[in-house]
Amino acid sequence: MRVAVIGAGIGGLTAAAGLEADGHEVVVYERRDEAGAVGAGLTLFGNALGALDAIGLGDTVRQVSSDAIAGMRAGQRTPSGDWLLSLPAGAAPSVRSLHRVELCRALVEALSDGTLRLGRRVEVAADGRPVVTGDGADERFDLVIAADGLRSDARARLGLDRGVRYAGYTAWRGVTAAGLEVQGVAGETWGRGSIFGIVPLPDGRVYWFATESTGAGQHAQDEREAVRQRFGHWHAPILACIDATPPAAVLRHDIHDLARIPRSFVKGRTALLGDAAHGMTPNLGQGAGQAIEDAATLTLLLRGSDVDEALSTYDRLRRKRTRAIWQRSRLMGKVAQASHPVSAGIRDALLRATPPARMARAAQSLQQWSEP
Repeated sequence: MRVAVIGAGIGGLTAAAGLEADGHEVVVYERRDEAGAVGAGLTLFGNALGALDAIGLGDTVRQVSSDAIAGMRAGQRTPSGDWLLSLPAGAAPSVRSLHRVELCRALVEALSDGTLRLGRRVEVAADGRPVVTGDGADERFDLVIAADGLRSDARARLGLDRGVRYAGYTAWRGVTAAGLEVQGVAGETWGRGSIFGIVPLPDGRVYWFATESTGAGQHAQDEREAVRQRFGHWHAPILACIDATPPAAVLRHDIHDLARIPRSFVKGRTALLGDAAHGMTPNLGQGAGQAIEDAATLTLLLRGSDVDEALSTYDRLRRKRTRAIWQRSRLMGKVAQASHPVSAGIRDALLRATPPARMARAAQSLQQWSEP
């Protein structure tokens, strides 16, 4: 079968590598001049790793990631460093951390030469026919996978777009230039309308992120200094993380998600995948994981069904699964970003009263993925 994948992000590359390993002819179109994500870190949980294992990519990803974070104390703290909720080391045994750039590089290396076509902007057929158009010419396939991100052109052309919503907060991300000691602790610190998160990477560097509830479209001349002013008085090693990051390496993006999930992830022989289908806030750490689940589900379904049957099942399974996580992530964002003294106080009290074992079970239930 001949398959076109539009978008060389995590979801598109995973789908391409999985399908190519199954013997399909795959072409990946990427509008940028290089593949992959802009540099920051991420965590992958058991569901993502199980999906990668199912299509033969698990070991590829393990080679560029680390499970050290699984052995650290984690949870939520206050800006002073007091624990609101502390999960013991080993509470999430399957979690791994890595740099997005390394993940995408590993997936690209799993592809055959010539699979990836960079600097190519293409369009899907509005009626869902498996045709892509670029430079005035049509190219025909048996299946088209649109993995072109939150503001997906393909979703709009297919008539499946229901809008994008500003979540009410902006986010900074950075990676320290060198290794940094975090004393065996990871996780998030929750203030009023703001969060700071720490994720150790395989090479000893630290990926950190920070959020603040504010209006959309704001920027500072020096974003690192803006983060330093906002979070520098919080507990250690937050200031050390900020100071160890080059100013030019601090990224800032307003957080958006899909206003509503599309009524279908499929039209004709064209399927939406990843953020194009279910772009969600980052509060559950499941954006990349759900894109990987999408890719693995579709790859596995195409092993045992014809294309139309596989797409129908993919649509049914993935819309049910991702809608629930999209909703939970949005709710978690509202809770975590609580800014009023009363609402933030109630949030903190509830976290303190939550048994760690209960929270660990809830996290594990989220991270369960079953092969179709």
